[in-house]
Amino acid sequence: MLDMHKTSSRLLALLSLLQTRRDWSGEELAERLDITSRTVRRDVDRLRELGYPILAFKGPSGGYRLDAGTDLPPLLFDDDQAVALALALQTAATGTTLAEDAARALATIRQVMPPRLRHRIDTMRIAAVQPARSGDAPQVGVQVLTDLSTAIHTHAELRFDYTTDGTANGGQRRRVQPHHLVTWRGRWYLLAWDLDRDDWRTFRVDRIQPRTPTGPRFTPRELPGGDVSAFIMSRFRGSDGTSTDWPCRGEVVLNLPATTVAPFAQDGIVEELGPSHCRLTLGSWSWTGLAAAVGCFDTDIEVIGPPELNDACAQLATRYANAVHNTTPP
Repeated sequence: MLDMHKTSSRLLALLSLLQTRRDWSGEELAERLDITSRTVRRDVDRLRELGYPILAFKGPSGGYRLDAGTDLPPLLFDDDQAVALALALQTAATGTTLAEDAARALATIRQVMPPRLRHRIDTMRIAAVQPARSGDAPQVGVQVLTDLSTAIHTHAELRFDYTTDGTANGGQRRRVQPHHLVTWRGRWYLLAWDLDRDDWRTFRVDRIQPRTPTGPRFTPRELPGGDVSAFIMSRFRGSDGTSTDWPCRGEVVLNLPATTVAPFAQDGIVEELGPSHCRLTLGSWSWTGLAAAVGCFDTDIEVIGPPELNDACAQLATRYANAVHNTTPP
């Protein structure tokens, strides 16, 4: 079993090297992997048996090239790559069709993951998603997200250094009880109870440097407003210079994944309730406009409130029904 694991790791390392540049000589691969040229040839043959189109070219010492194939071969990922892929699939938000495909792909990958990786993915509870408005969103390490998610899942106190200017120099040491990870317009945030300030705080994850080990277990508190959406809306209202004080604001539950709804939520809050449904909190200039915006989602809708949104949905339903009855067939 140990030899099999060692061979699999070597095959993964060889494949990673072949993907980094176009051509490799046999000697270069042998030196990088600390194996013989004969072992390189044998491992290349194994990868070919798995479906990878690896071409051999002639030269002083011979070489190899990973070519494009007509079929997708089995994919090999290390632990960090697998977690990063699963996280990217969870937050896929480029369109309804792609989001549905991403959800199916995530289910397939999760099914074949070893238990240790499946546990890491399951503890990443993404409560709210919102697409970025620009391409300059700060980078957040997968390990940081994993550490924060694990602390949230296990209700463990966190200690970390927090920089307010985005640099790695200095920073304030914080002790918190983590509550939720959310994304808002392309940035990751941690919602937590600050133990030193005795109040709720929102921290940008790209400015967090976790310390180990984590602290003692705690009993989770209730967020102000009762849910993540209300809390996010109160903290980020107008933070980007735009007003989110819509005269009409309502809440619905949609039978769609959060990643499907998020690209079309505009300034709304999307909270993940499960793999196939989510809660949407959205605003508009009128109740009729809000009802029409919610109706754009091709799914069943449960109106949570307020009553004005219920009435607007009923009015639109009557209006559309009358339009159908009054239409003369060509």
